[in-house]
Amino acid sequence: MRGKRTARRPLLLAAVLPLLLATACGGSAGADGADGRTVTVTVGYQSKTINTVTAGTLLRSLGYFEEELRRLGRADGTAYRVVWQDYATGAPITAQMTAGKIDIGSMGDFPLLLNAARGRQLGEPTRLVSVTGYNLAGGLNTVVVKPGSKLRTLADLKGRKVSTSVGSAADGTLVRALRRAGLDPAKDVRKLNQQPSVGASALSAGSADALSQFVAWPGLLAFQGKAEALYDGAELNLPTFHGVTVREEFAKERAGVLDAFLRAQRRATDRLRAEPVASAESVAKETGLPAEVVYLYNGAHGAATFDPELRPELLAALKEDVPVLEEAGLVSGVDVDAFADPAPLRRAVTAAALPRAGAARSELWPRGASATRSFAEPGALLKALAAAPAGSVRAAYVPDAVTGTPWFADRAVWVSDGSGWRAFVTRAGAGRWAAAHPGARIVPYADAVRAAS
Repeated sequence: MRGKRTARRPLLLAAVLPLLLATACGGSAGADGADGRTVTVTVGYQSKTINTVTAGTLLRSLGYFEEELRRLGRADGTAYRVVWQDYATGAPITAQMTAGKIDIGSMGDFPLLLNAARGRQLGEPTRLVSVTGYNLAGGLNTVVVKPGSKLRTLADLKGRKVSTSVGSAADGTLVRALRRAGLDPAKDVRKLNQQPSVGASALSAGSADALSQFVAWPGLLAFQGKAEALYDGAELNLPTFHGVTVREEFAKERAGVLDAFLRAQRRATDRLRAEPVASAESVAKETGLPAEVVYLYNGAHGAATFDPELRPELLAALKEDVPVLEEAGLVSGVDVDAFADPAPLRRAVTAAALPRAGAARSELWPRGASATRSFAEPGALLKALAAAPAGSVRAAYVPDAVTGTPWFADRAVWVSDGSGWRAFVTRAGAGRWAAAHPGARIVPYADAVRAAS
């Protein structure tokens, strides 16, 4: 193991030794206590990529991993210390893992493949051991534009500048979506390889015409009134997910620690499902994101479904991602079956299987409430909004009528078709529906609420 055993030192050195060791070892797992019985475990996570919270932000705030390690420590006589390192994307987590400085990390599907490839290339192989949040249709990635933009479809992006994080799940969505729209991602648009926060600023400043990103950036910008959706990733109908990867050496040498992490992740998943509003509030407090945005993705009927299982549909989708990254020259010869390892999760977690996600429903979050109200039909949500006293609604959510992707009700595009109300994430989606249904018309949100009353 990577670590350092110390002898007795002067008092001053003893006081600063933990900091020196953390720097020298980069936080990697190892025995670094004076008695050689303290093991440091470093976890890389993405606090603002909120469908990783059960392996990151929420897990950290609940203290479940530390609790499981204390239980392990009582059994094996070892003291464990957890170092949490927060990153904006998966790429730096992979860099630290392949340097042996991060033991466990969470990232999106495309970065996971990069993680697998880099690990093999650099002699520090990694394994995919669990999933955090997923969407079977791909609704965790969205392309957005500035409010009032004249751009209405992906075809309108020809010759335009689009910000994304190259090699990310959102970049993969962009590439595939452009191809379906008849555009060449390498020639017909100018991709700007930017961190999500930089891309968001570029969109607001006008130096980017569109932004393709993963959660929670599209929802955050829409909530802030800084963007509107141009393309819903769920239109691809291809699963997207985030997962947990571990250094293979660490998994072998510290199998008990990995088991503790996976048990803690399952407990955090159970907590999020049982208390979605409280969990959203907790994540919001830790990240600085609005709780309303967190709930859009992580709520009871949010865009992300949380389940640690390495589902066959997700692994199949991961295999379909490989050619996209190979074509971009980012990976070669990634063996998904060799990379994915369901054995640790089966060994560590014996709890009953989690229920699958049900049909999408509309939700209303009353201000000051610890739970939301759900509705089977968008029209019922509109009636509830119409009847609600001014200022009494914290947020309202409605699923896209075709893709099922939830969106803020006041940011959705509403259509009245004579038989009821339907909502859409994008203007293009609403336009297609209206064109295919005689008599259907797009109605501004405020007018839809008034009509429902």
